[in-house]
Formats: sequence, C-alpha cells, structure tokens
Amino acid sequence: MTVNRRPQRPPDDRELRLWRVGRALSITFAVAVLVAGGVFYGLVYLLDVQEIDCTTKLDASTLFDLVKLSFGVVAGAGALVALVVAYRRQRVDEAGAHRDATRLHTERFSQAVDKLGSDSPAVRLGGVHALAGLADDAPDDNLRQTCIDVLCAYLQLPFTPDPGDDPAHQEEHHRYLALRKVRHTILRLIGDHYRRPKGTHGSWQGCDLDFMGVTIDGRMNFDGAVFSGGQVSFDSAVFSGGQVSFGSATFSGGIVYFGGSVYFEGAAVSGSSMTFEATTGPAPVGLLAAVGTPVSSEVRLRADWLPPGP
Repeated sequence: MTVNRRPQRPPDDRELRLWRVGRALSITFAVAVLVAGGVFYGLVYLLDVQEIDCTTKLDASTLFDLVKLSFGVVAGAGALVALVVAYRRQRVDEAGAHRDATRLHTERFSQAVDKLGSDSPAVRLGGVHALAGLADDAPDDNLRQTCIDVLCAYLQLPFTPDPGDDPAHQEEHHRYLALRKVRHTILRLIGDHYRRPKGTHGSWQGCDLDFMGVTIDGRMNFDGAVFSGGQVSFDSAVFSGGQVSFGSATFSGGIVYFGGSVYFEGAAVSGSSMTFEATTGPAPVGLLAAVGTPVSSEVRLRADWLPPGP
C-alpha cells in the first residue's frame, strides 16, 4: 500500500497580493465617501430635517467654519494616503523578512544535508541534529516537511549489515555501530517532536512521516504522542530486533499505515484511518482496546485479529 501525500501549499508570496497604489487609493476614497454620505443622511434622518433654507446669507463665522471643514477634509485625505502607504510598506517589509528567513533556511539546509552525506558518522550525527533544529525553526510548514522528509529518506537508504564480532571485521563492525547510532538518533528525535504540544516550538504534529520500507532495529518511542492530522506510514517496514511503541498515544484525524509489530497499550484512537492489512503475526498489544468495539470502518484489521462474535 502506498501513501498518497497531501499536496503542498504554494509559497506565501505576500508581494503578489499588494494592490497598486492608484487602485488602493481609489477604493479607499470611495469607501470614505460612502461612509461619510451614510453618516450624513443618517443624521438627517435622526434629526428629522424637513428642508434646508437656501436663502440664508453666509456670514463670516459660517465661512470660517467651512474653511476649517475644508482643511479637515484635506487632512483626512492625507491621512488616508499615509495609511495606504504605511500598509503597503508593512506588507513589503513582511515579505522581505519572509524572503530573508527562507534564504537563511535554504543555506542552513544545504549545510545540514552536506553533513548528512559525510563519510564520518560523527559528522552525519551533527547533520541529523542540524536538520531537526532546522525543522523546528522553519518559517513555514512546507519547509519543515522538507526537513522531515530528508530524515525519513535517510532511514530508507540501504545500509551494510552487521559483519559480526569477528576480529577480522572489527573496523567494519565499529562503523556499523556508529551508523546505527545515527539511525537510532533520527528515530528518537522524531518520537520526541511528536510528543510536544501542537502549535509550540519544535512540535512536528500534523506533519507526514514516511517509514515505508525502513529497517527499524531499535526502539522507536511514540508513547504519549499525538497524531492529529498528517500521514504516517510503516508500510513494508522491517522490524529487525526493534519495536515501535504507541503507549498512551492519541490518534485524532490522522492517517496511519502499519506493516509490522507495534504496541498500543493505553493508546486512544478517534477519527483516524489506520490499515493493518500488510501486518504479519499477532495483533499489536493493546490495539483492540485502543480502537474499541465495534471496530470503526476507518480501521482495517486482519480478519483473524477481530474479536469473536456473540
């Protein structure tokens, strides 16, 4: 089973949504005139004015009031112009700040990926932490998802199996252990970030995780994690001496695919789509208690996992 990834939203280019100055001013003046006319006619209606005496002579005091009113209208028009210009300047500044943040993110991303491709396991480990920190600081969700995709893709890369403890292969064995430490660090960081409350700094809740075909030879701890949106796939994953634990996890609106041994002790599932069709072996511990009975149509279990009917 393959996971259909959600289409990414286009970049947020704030400059493209700015109106031209002439159009913005025209609309602003039109709205001001309509509001002023509405206020005037509203006052006329409330004061129950029947007619205006056009024969009254214009004295000096009234003329002076009209001059002051004219200056007030001009000042109001100037204030409107200043407001429009200030608004445009703020939007341009916001777009510039977003562009600078994206440029900085791209530079840091390139450096982190270079580290991840190093021959030195220690440098790769630094690249893993750099990408995780970059995902935390990403200026938008699309850039955060890109960092997570790279970490998942690293787990999907083939690796040389353990040559054993034979002294003749001691160097290869040590390198295997060092590279396995890099993979285990990625698994640990992903679990840690899914336990952080959504909306807080460093939370990856709602992002996609693609573990399709990944060899998990260590513990992946999702205890207490919250899956509220996003797609998580363990389809065709190989659990070689490792386990994935979802103890006390909460599934609400996410889509999760499994193809291996997982643990659900104390977990709660609501409104999520999960598929266990490719799973071999017994039902995950605590799964039936987590999904409840009767089993929702959004949860697809193997027939031999279902509880016996009455």
